[in-house]
Amino acid sequence: MGVSPARAQSRAWARVGAGGTQQRRVAHPPRPGLRHRAQLHPGAWWLWALALGTAATRTTNPLLLALLITVSAYVVATRRPDTPWARSYSAFVKLALAVILVRLLFATVLGSPVPGTHTLLTLPEVPLPAWAQGIRLGGEVTAEALTFALYDGLRLATLLVCVGAANALANPSRLLKSLPGALYELGVAVVVALTFAPNLIADVQRLRAARRLRGRPDNGIRGLLQVGLPVLEGALERSVSLAAAMDARGYGRTAQVPPAVRRTTAALTLGGLLGVCAGTYGLLTAEGAGYGVPVLLAGLTAALAGLKLGGRRSLRTRYRPDRWDVRAWLVVGSGVAVAALLAVAASRDPAALHPGVVPLVAPTLPLWPAAAVLLGLLPAFVAPDPKEPS
Repeated sequence: MGVSPARAQSRAWARVGAGGTQQRRVAHPPRPGLRHRAQLHPGAWWLWALALGTAATRTTNPLLLALLITVSAYVVATRRPDTPWARSYSAFVKLALAVILVRLLFATVLGSPVPGTHTLLTLPEVPLPAWAQGIRLGGEVTAEALTFALYDGLRLATLLVCVGAANALANPSRLLKSLPGALYELGVAVVVALTFAPNLIADVQRLRAARRLRGRPDNGIRGLLQVGLPVLEGALERSVSLAAAMDARGYGRTAQVPPAVRRTTAALTLGGLLGVCAGTYGLLTAEGAGYGVPVLLAGLTAALAGLKLGGRRSLRTRYRPDRWDVRAWLVVGSGVAVAALLAVAASRDPAALHPGVVPLVAPTLPLWPAAAVLLGLLPAFVAPDPKEPS
């Protein structure tokens, strides 16, 4: 005669209470939000990546730029989650390679203002009218001109790779939750724009895999045309669903605030943005080195105060807001240290960070700027691994 599950359970507990050795294991499910709290703040990833991109703008040394790309790629490889937006990093790398090739093509066909003596090849030159003076089509292609174009294109490519790293590491939806209430509508538009490319890439990969399983071609013009229509249909359906969800959640609804608060908010925000522009201009010019930093800090303070007041119009609440912990400070600090040290190196030793092309010399790797770039590897050791269970 069978024993019911309830009776068997009561007998097991009776043996435990009588001094038996049998123990009953209870599998406790993970608490909701535990894994969420173990993740790094998405704003820290963006600030770290933008700091590395700022460091890339301070040099044209290809060895330092390659080191910056290697640092960002290693952090992405070790801390990238298995999510759709994380797969867009390869697309940014391909875009960076395309930028370099286009820059070299323009330097070959349209010429370069950099003079050179090492002629690699001579293209047929097309004569242009007098009003197009300074522009040429064809002619001599020198090694100096191509090297200058390669350095310039590699700098822009490094900036794109850093942005791709931020897009692969930071969760766009969590980044939206972290924005101030005054930037909610703008943040939604930016997050939708950032998530469009990863979702588009995921749709293309899924459709190409389905066509290969059916034995149909997925390469060439024909395959692209047959894949493009379903991808556009999916994007349209996703846009309509997103619009319906936003409307159902009261997107764009604002609260009533006194007129004085609105005027104060507008004055602080506008004045802060003007101060940021003036301070940035002062930092970029030699004449404004004295007033650049104070004006920039005053502008940032006023802009943040305006955003804080503007958040009163937002009626939304935050569920489990992300915490800015010590790890986020370490990640941001590593990126800011790289940008600051390279800026100092560019002012003290410009020849090392900007190798010359006339005369053509081989670039060398400066030691302490390279060590400063390696500080960007800190997130690979302090940031939580998204693949490990919390």
